[in-house]
Amino acid sequence: MFVSYKWLADYVDLSGITPDELAEKITRSGIEVEGVDVLNDGIKGVVIGHVVEKEQHPDADKLNKCQVDLGTGELVQIICGAKNVDKGQKVAVATVGAVLPGNFKIKKAKLRGEASNGMICSLQELGVESKLIAKEYSEGIFVFPNDVEVGSDALEQLQLDDAVLELGLTPNRSDALSMLGVAHEVAAILHREVKYPEIQYPTASEKAVSYVNVKVEATDDNPLYVAKVIKNVTIKPSPLWMQARLMAAGIRPHNNVVDITNYVLLEYGQPLHAFDFDRFGSKEVLVRRANEGETIVTLDDQERTLTSEHLVITNGTEPVALAGVMGGANSEVQSDTKNILLESALFNGQRIRTASKDHGLRSEASARYEKGVDPNRVHAAAERAAQLLSQYADGEVLEGAVEVNAQNFEPAVVQTTVEKVNKVLGMNISTEEMVTILERLQFDVTQDNGTLTVTVPTRRGDITIEEDLVEEIARMYGYDNIPTTLPVGQAFPGKLTDYQEKRRRVRRYLEGSGLYQAITYSLTSEEKAARYALETSDITKLSLPMSEERSVLRLSLLPHLLDAVRYNVARQIDQVALYEISSVFLSQGADVQPLEKERLAGAVTGLWHAHSWQGEKKAVDFYVVKGIIDGLIELLGLSKDIQYKQAKREGMHPGRTAELYLDEKLVGYVGQVHPTVQKELDLAETYVFEISLVDLLVAHVEETRYEIIPRYPSISRDIALVVNKEVVSGDIEQVITEAGGKMLKEVSVFDLYEGDRLEEGKKSVAFSLRYFDPEKTLTDEDVSKTHEKVLKAVEEKVGATLRG
Repeated sequence: MFVSYKWLADYVDLSGITPDELAEKITRSGIEVEGVDVLNDGIKGVVIGHVVEKEQHPDADKLNKCQVDLGTGELVQIICGAKNVDKGQKVAVATVGAVLPGNFKIKKAKLRGEASNGMICSLQELGVESKLIAKEYSEGIFVFPNDVEVGSDALEQLQLDDAVLELGLTPNRSDALSMLGVAHEVAAILHREVKYPEIQYPTASEKAVSYVNVKVEATDDNPLYVAKVIKNVTIKPSPLWMQARLMAAGIRPHNNVVDITNYVLLEYGQPLHAFDFDRFGSKEVLVRRANEGETIVTLDDQERTLTSEHLVITNGTEPVALAGVMGGANSEVQSDTKNILLESALFNGQRIRTASKDHGLRSEASARYEKGVDPNRVHAAAERAAQLLSQYADGEVLEGAVEVNAQNFEPAVVQTTVEKVNKVLGMNISTEEMVTILERLQFDVTQDNGTLTVTVPTRRGDITIEEDLVEEIARMYGYDNIPTTLPVGQAFPGKLTDYQEKRRRVRRYLEGSGLYQAITYSLTSEEKAARYALETSDITKLSLPMSEERSVLRLSLLPHLLDAVRYNVARQIDQVALYEISSVFLSQGADVQPLEKERLAGAVTGLWHAHSWQGEKKAVDFYVVKGIIDGLIELLGLSKDIQYKQAKREGMHPGRTAELYLDEKLVGYVGQVHPTVQKELDLAETYVFEISLVDLLVAHVEETRYEIIPRYPSISRDIALVVNKEVVSGDIEQVITEAGGKMLKEVSVFDLYEGDRLEEGKKSVAFSLRYFDPEKTLTDEDVSKTHEKVLKAVEEKVGATLRG
């Protein structure tokens, strides 16, 4: 919302406060002022000039030699290239020494041999945006009305000696989408009164009801419709001050009738529409839902096909406006319009939003309907527009209005207590202070033993519950006055939880290992959603997706992570190592919010080490990525609890994939992407992992216990076991560990042999075992007893024999 400082001063006394000071106060009260634009900043020396004579430049076809009266008693010669410059016009002239936007200084000059003592300016040259300038002056100079005084300040006449405050409004503050709404806010902040426009105008003897009949079929969509009739209007430019205010608010002037409806829209926040009554087609106004396939040509000359979800204004048979969005071309106000049918109505915001979205039409009117307008300003806005049409379009306003009112609009009544307000704010505001604040906002308040009963004006539709009242009191009392206190309780903000601290350690570890963090979309396509999923689940579809590519919630982080790897490789970044910590979404059934689970995923491709000086290169392989995970598991203290098991998963290499189990629960997997998928993505060997991070971070970890450095030596034994090829070395290691008991401290695989020296279907796996007793030096006899148990256990449980 753009708010003109000078215009605002019509409704509330702003004496003694600058635009910047006002912006600061508004921001501190809860509505952010995003900027203050001083319209004449850096501009000086621009006055009103009167073109007394104009003739063709003797040596240039596109230049004119003008004699201009600047009010000094002498004519000055100015060379002008504007097509529309002419004798008798009053124009803006930048005199010699003047400064225009961009620090452009005007000096005496010669153009094709003729002296030029100044510059006749267009509005663009005075800093006005091209899109805001009336079409007749969009290419050329601006021509002032004849009643302006020669030699006076042109910026003052154009109301460019003003400042515009840009309000960044949240959706709930639709009341501030009008000048009067902002005036109420400012008046409350400054402890001043709001002055509404006085509405008085002469009416004709004829009555509006004899000219038009209004019928509303869709009363849920249109509970209130008001129509007024204004005859014998004269279409002409609106007053200069009105054009200037519209441009300051970001609206282009058109003609007096259209400008008046836009002016009242900004003033009251109530959209209006003016129909050419003679082109309307009948005396009947019928508001209904559109028929399926029905069409209308709107003011932008586009034919639009309607559905039953759209609300239309009709003349009884055909649509003449898309309600609350845009009027129809068949009833447009034109230069020959004489009689006006003025519409002021209350439309359902959702219905207007549907039409606006379906047709890609976003207007000042639709924006206000969507957020909500004040039902008690519908009549007042119509009367204000009738007054201005009478005053500036010479219209004859017929007596009364024709309306349909299907609903009673009562102000909301909300209760709270002084105790509740002070408890929420942590303050001790007195009852009298609270009542004063609410009365400054022009809320009716009654107080009974600490209970405040507040009648909220209909313009503040955002106030519905007692927490809203607490907020109003807090912001008007001043957020800066809320005391700073230390938190009280068992949990203190600012400290990471155990889960958060572990997650941060995981991030630091991965980045220290050479991986870069990636952030990808949570939304994906149905095709990609279930790929690489750790857990099976139905997919969760969005009701209103942006596109098919972003229509469902993901079940795995890897598909988009692989897309990121492909994106980088395609741009000649051959070494890519990415990780992501984010959520996947598991369905819990229809109409139930999905379960959100945090995952850790990674993808690595290319060279892991490349030391060109030493000539050393090492490509990423399975054990590099497994080593990263091993380090992470060790960091979290879960080394003894995690097991790897060979696995086959869709989209993964059948021989280079392992699953991770925590206490027999599947918590992740690691491996190479299937060669077919790599080829589809145009990738070299790529290794990935995905782990249920939440399971790792909440797992119980034994407290760290420190042991005395060993005083006694250990004894190592190496064994080579012959087993069937399908036996997994991890299973053998587990059997050895269990059989070795406390004396066996370490077990590791150091060799694998498969060849012609072994029977068909057999393999040899060699293990190194280290035995140790902290209390004494072990003898061969001590170790042999335990070692025999180990050999017996592997023979019985996995069918292993000691290789000779």
